[in-house]
Amino acid sequence: MKKTDLKRCFCIVLVCVAVFCQTAMAEPLVIKKGVSSETEQSETSGEKESPYTERLEKARSVIRQKNVGKYGMLPVYARDLADGTYEIQVESSSPFFRITEAELLVDGENMSARITISSLSYQYVYMGTAENAKNADEKDWIGYEELDEKSIFTIPVEALDKEIDCAAFSKKKQIWYDRKLVFDASCLPEEALEIELPDYELIEMALRAYRMDGDAEPAEGEPLSVAVHEAPEPVSLSRSDGEYSIEVNMTGGSGRASISSPTLLIVRDGKAYAKLLWSSAYYDYMIVDGEVYYNLTTDGGNSSFEIPVTVMDDAMPIIADTTAMGDPVEIAYTLTFYSESIGSKGQIPQEAAKKVLMIAVAIIVSGGILNYYVKKKRK
Repeated sequence: MKKTDLKRCFCIVLVCVAVFCQTAMAEPLVIKKGVSSETEQSETSGEKESPYTERLEKARSVIRQKNVGKYGMLPVYARDLADGTYEIQVESSSPFFRITEAELLVDGENMSARITISSLSYQYVYMGTAENAKNADEKDWIGYEELDEKSIFTIPVEALDKEIDCAAFSKKKQIWYDRKLVFDASCLPEEALEIELPDYELIEMALRAYRMDGDAEPAEGEPLSVAVHEAPEPVSLSRSDGEYSIEVNMTGGSGRASISSPTLLIVRDGKAYAKLLWSSAYYDYMIVDGEVYYNLTTDGGNSSFEIPVTVMDDAMPIIADTTAMGDPVEIAYTLTFYSESIGSKGQIPQEAAKKVLMIAVAIIVSGGILNYYVKKKRK
C-alpha cells in the first residue's frame, strides 16, 4: 500500500469518527432542564447543593404516601403464632424505603424482625412517627448492620396485619421521614399460624361489587385502595412480548413540558406499557386511573415513568405532579398513543444515539487496528 493511500485511509477514519461522535453528542440521553453548568459542576464537586436538588428533595419529603395493608385487617400478635423464625413480606408506604427481605422472629410474647433495605441511605429507624423520633432519646434510635451495600435493621414488631409507624433518618439530609409498614401474615406457612386469617380477597371482591353497584362515597378514614375499583388495565396487543417504539402526543398543562416521542412501548404478557421520558427533572409521580407511579430516575436526570397504556388511538387522561414551581402541583394531561406507529425499538432517539456511539467505538477500534498494521509494515 502506498504512503498516500494510507494517509487517505486515516483521514477517512478520522472524519467518520468526528461525524459520528458529533451526532451522538447532539442526542444526549439525559438533560438537566433548568440547571446551569455552574450548578452541575458544584454537584459533581461535592459543593453546596443546587436549587434543583433541594426542590426534588422537598417533593420527595411530601410525596404522596401509598396506602398499605388490606381493608378490614385484624392484627395478628405473637400469641397467635408458633415460636420460630420465618421469612415474611413487608409492605412500605414509601418507594424510598422499600424492604427487599425480612425475617420474623417469634419468641413467646415478643416479635422482632430483621428488615433489609437495598441501600445505605438511612442511618437510623425509630418505631414511631418522625415527630416522636426527633424528641426521643438517641438510645431508642435503631442503627443498622451493613452487608453487601445493604442496610439491615432489627426492629420490634407490635403485630402483623397492622399499620406500624416507622420513622427513617436520612444520612444525607439529616431529616426524619414518616413511613408506615405492614407485615403480611398471609405469607407465613400454615404451621406458623395458630389462628385462621380472614379471607381478605373475598372481602375485597365484595367491596368492589358494592362500589360498582352503587355510587357510595368512601367513609371518612377509609383507605384509598377501597375507593378505587381496580388497578388500571393495560390494553391487549397482538404482538409478541418485547420492546417496541410508538408515537405519543401529549396535551394539557402550560405547554412548557413535553415527553419524548417516539417512546418505548413494552409488551408484557400481551399487555401494553409505556416508558415515558419527560423534558424535565421535576416530575416525581404520575397518576393513571387512581394508581400512583413514581419517578424511576434516581441520578438527577429527566423524570421517567413506566405506566400502563389503557387505551390506543384515543385520549388517555393522566395526572403528573411537578415541583418546578416550588411546591408540588398536580397537573392534568392527556396522552394519545398511535397504534399504527408501532415500530422497532431502534426508532427511539435515545436508542439511536446508543447505536451511533457503538458505531463510533467500532470505527475508533478499526482505526487503531489499521494503524497497528501500518506501523508493523513499515518496520
